[in-house]
Amino acid sequence: MRGLNKVSLIGNLGKDPVLQYIDNNTAIAKFSLATTESYKDKNGQTHAETTWHSIVVWRNLAELSGKYLQKGSLVYLEGKIKSRQYDDKDGNTRYITEIVADQLIMLDKKGDQE
Repeated sequence: MRGLNKVSLIGNLGKDPVLQYIDNNTAIAKFSLATTESYKDKNGQTHAETTWHSIVVWRNLAELSGKYLQKGSLVYLEGKIKSRQYDDKDGNTRYITEIVADQLIMLDKKGDQE
């Protein structure tokens, strides 16, 4: 059986994208994205629950993100969940889960982010 690794999110950037160029001048941008869900408890009170996601975009999408997105921007994105491990500066093994986005649509109305 084949697998499927796909995620779709709508949320707001928690910080400005960090754009870098690596290897052969390949663009990579990283930013955090907040998705918020609301629900009512049994007493009728509304509660909001926010989840933070680490987002990575590559190449042209990274350059566009660095140019047009900023903290608070509302975006729709699609991609896949990717987990990896690395050693920090103290030699400790760390694990991180990121969303590697391959589609991104800016949802802000014109003038919302000025």
